[in-house]
Amino acid sequence: MKTYINPTPEQWEDLAKRKTFATADLNETVKSIFNDVQKNGDKAVKKYTQYFDGVTLDNIKVTKVEIETALADTPSDLKKAIQTAAENIKRFHQSQKEMPIKIETTSGVFCWRESRAINTIGIYIPGGTAPLFSTVLMLAIPAQIAGCQNIILCSPPDKNGYLNPAILYAAQLTGVTQIFKVGGIQAIAAMTLGTAEIPKVDKLFGPGNQYVTAAKQYAQQLGLAIDLPAGPSELLVLADENSDPDFVASDLLSQAEHGGDSQVILVTNSAKIVANVAAAIETQKALLPRQSVVEKALENSRALVFDSIQTGIQFSNFYAPEHLILAIEDAENKISFIENAGSVFIGNYSCESAGDYASGTNHTLPTNGYAKSYSGVSLDSFVKKITFQKLTANGIQNLGPTIELMAAAEQLAAHKNAVSIRLKKLQNG
Repeated sequence: MKTYINPTPEQWEDLAKRKTFATADLNETVKSIFNDVQKNGDKAVKKYTQYFDGVTLDNIKVTKVEIETALADTPSDLKKAIQTAAENIKRFHQSQKEMPIKIETTSGVFCWRESRAINTIGIYIPGGTAPLFSTVLMLAIPAQIAGCQNIILCSPPDKNGYLNPAILYAAQLTGVTQIFKVGGIQAIAAMTLGTAEIPKVDKLFGPGNQYVTAAKQYAQQLGLAIDLPAGPSELLVLADENSDPDFVASDLLSQAEHGGDSQVILVTNSAKIVANVAAAIETQKALLPRQSVVEKALENSRALVFDSIQTGIQFSNFYAPEHLILAIEDAENKISFIENAGSVFIGNYSCESAGDYASGTNHTLPTNGYAKSYSGVSLDSFVKKITFQKLTANGIQNLGPTIELMAAAEQLAAHKNAVSIRLKKLQNG
């Protein structure tokens, strides 16, 4: 990690940059695959699964036998851990339910709002060397609470044509209705367009690599809703002398191991802390099986030393991290200064891994600075908010003249007439 001492605000833009990829060729690839899937459906999906994942599948839908086998193959202690996490996630997201509140804005004029579940949602779960069964919990549980009727899951198969047993166990636990052994761009295309096998969804959820991210963005251009703009994982740790260098190093490494395109940032008020954390990183890194991935991510990471923690918080708000750890003194009293972050972890014992797995908060969060304007996934992500209003005879009489004046001023005579005709009939009894 390269260290910067008291970088000026003019330098912050460069220091906040994430790793970028050439998008022209990537977007052409996405468009080409979407067009092929639209034209050839499941045949195209299977072709790209063979090409990208190296496995030929006659049946892309996971069978009941495969699910039963996965349930048997998932270790009992892992099942228990998944159940504990699921209970916490369910408890936290159930607390987000809103009861309709009817407001009388004018005498006889009643307004309120109610939630309705999105009918069919698609969730993408990365596989490969890091099968993210935890993301199944983060997406399917709030979808189930919201009342989504169809939860479609796509995830890339392994070289033998199967999904990780823990993914299937989590899917079975959380009410996923259909599961497909399809990954990458072709999975996003299939859920966007619909095929004979894979249903067309109303909204797409889930993280992925640059190809999946580009595919979701293209799906959005075609009119499909997505959860949020997402990219490589990122973490900013704000640390002072109150922090534990070993804890900080472990948190930075935990995010760096997501992928070589991940980014971790250390912000502190002491160069000594940077040195101590760097030493701890070297010690811990040597024991990690994904060491090469971590080292690649660290090449794109950095440490910033400011004169004060308050300036560090200002930089954090400018950077708008996906994950923010406050490993600082009196951390809880500093949260009012946090303006931009996907999820915040307060104090030395609040490791980012807790939010990734089991504390209860959702780990599907905005990256690449989008925390300035986007929230992470929540129960609200799976519902639509519909407003209602009811005007009594008294209500239209009280509010009608206001509406008539405004409609007339906008030169919309039919709008005015919709009120006037009612008022006249009331006046005439």
